[in-house]
Amino acid sequence: MTLFRRFSDHIDAALDALASRGALPSGLDRSAISVEPPRDPSHGDVATNAAMVLAKAAGTNPRALAELLVTELGALDEVTEASIAGPGFINLRLVDGSWRDELALIHAETGDYGRSNMGEGRCVNVEYVSANPTGPMHVGHCRGAVVGDALATLLEYTGYKVVREYYVNDAGAQVDVLSRSVHLRYREALGEDIGSIPEGLYPGDYLMPVAGKLAAEYGDRFVGAPESAWLGLFRAEAVSAMMDMIRADLAKLGIHHDLFSSEAELQAEGKPADAEKWLRDHDLVYDGQLEAPKGETHEDWEPVELPLFRSTRFGDDQDRPIKKSDGSWTYFGADLAYHFQKAQTSDELIDIWGADHAGTVKRIKAAVAALTGGKTRFDIKLVQMVRLLKNGEPFKMSKRAGNFITLADIVDEVGKDAVRFTMLTRKADAQMDFDFAKVIEASRDNPVFYVQYAHARIASLKRKLAEAGVASATPDPARLDDYELGLVKLLAQFPRIVESSASAREPHRIAFFLGDVAAAFHAWWNVGNDRPDARVILPNDPELTATRLYLADGIGQVIRNGLHLMGVEALEEMN
Repeated sequence: MTLFRRFSDHIDAALDALASRGALPSGLDRSAISVEPPRDPSHGDVATNAAMVLAKAAGTNPRALAELLVTELGALDEVTEASIAGPGFINLRLVDGSWRDELALIHAETGDYGRSNMGEGRCVNVEYVSANPTGPMHVGHCRGAVVGDALATLLEYTGYKVVREYYVNDAGAQVDVLSRSVHLRYREALGEDIGSIPEGLYPGDYLMPVAGKLAAEYGDRFVGAPESAWLGLFRAEAVSAMMDMIRADLAKLGIHHDLFSSEAELQAEGKPADAEKWLRDHDLVYDGQLEAPKGETHEDWEPVELPLFRSTRFGDDQDRPIKKSDGSWTYFGADLAYHFQKAQTSDELIDIWGADHAGTVKRIKAAVAALTGGKTRFDIKLVQMVRLLKNGEPFKMSKRAGNFITLADIVDEVGKDAVRFTMLTRKADAQMDFDFAKVIEASRDNPVFYVQYAHARIASLKRKLAEAGVASATPDPARLDDYELGLVKLLAQFPRIVESSASAREPHRIAFFLGDVAAAFHAWWNVGNDRPDARVILPNDPELTATRLYLADGIGQVIRNGLHLMGVEALEEMN
């Protein structure tokens, strides 16, 4: 059991003891209790807000409750000092052996250090990317793809059953435009001079292979045929080809979905109608008229009766139509049915959306709350766009796709690991600059390099040990000094960082933590550059050498575990 988890149990046990003696009411909600390092390390090793969050419900004041808890916690063998700070925060100072035990635990658990059962096997559906199947992935999809995939891995690591899902938007007008674009290229493949691509069609030459395949299979059968004769066939072939391309692009980033759900199939199976019936049966859809648009009313605007979802009951600013006046489903109506389908097989839902979808967050959250009775946790993470730079200046790469920079272009330029790590170095809803020169720069200003270089340096120690001819010895963690135990204290935060990242649905916290670990390791390494007695490898002291290698290996293990969560390789060597 990791150190902070162990102290959570200690605090629970102390509260149970107080309740059993009648000093504290039983059954208090303890979910808001935190156990973490104090903000100021001089205050101790472990801090808790238990007295602060429980005092009101317990009918006492925080400091009085803190005094009771300090008596209980101060009696623990591994606590050397228990004190109260401010109005009732409790700080604990631990024996050095606690940190040596934690380092031993890192070595014992290896790749499982930081793993958690927090999710208790609950099923969470993470839907991410879900780009329209009209062409290859582009830079606008890249960040959401990485955030969604890293979050899915993080949730698996913390005990959830995860379904990675891609929603294929293959029922909208854009796929008909795709079909017409392919038909134009099909005629070109048969030798027709099509001239310039008309406005409104997709211009990319990525459509030529599927058009060539159709030309080879059907000849000129559809050249002069009415659209109704070929639109459905061309749509199916084009969407299939585009999805193959999208899967290949995502694979370059190490991303593979478990499930691809088709909007066209959803509608063909009558799922939107099923959702509408369920909502009508529960008085959540009614036939009504939308209010006139605010401001100047257009002359051609007429009130139309539409089926409206009662989204205002769930915090939205107006009720929303689920069908258009022609009887077809609105985007919201189709999305509502899709989320209804997902909620039937999942305990929790997460959508990763581009920031341009911010306006629809309220209504779809209202829909899911209605459809699930508020029992399904539903998070929407908005991902801001990425600005491409090189040496600080806007960077325009070759646009092989016609009018945008592809994801494949970016991965080919700098590599998968640089792309994935960089996309997680800022909170998802914050603007990001992706500088091609910076992400491959070998400097401490480049977090990708800085973390991977720390791991490569650790890996190099075993090679240097052999070169130095140091005799083998058994590590003695008692020889770690206070500075080195401080590194272990940092490593011990990893499990709680993992859980807090998963709970907040914020995988970028892992990247931040690894940056702190890398900085601490490089600082320790540099001390050895200045003081020969502080180096890891000491030919005249095999035991201390083995002990410091033991610490370095523990640091390396935590870096590997964190990089695994980000989908980034831990390099053994860097050229």
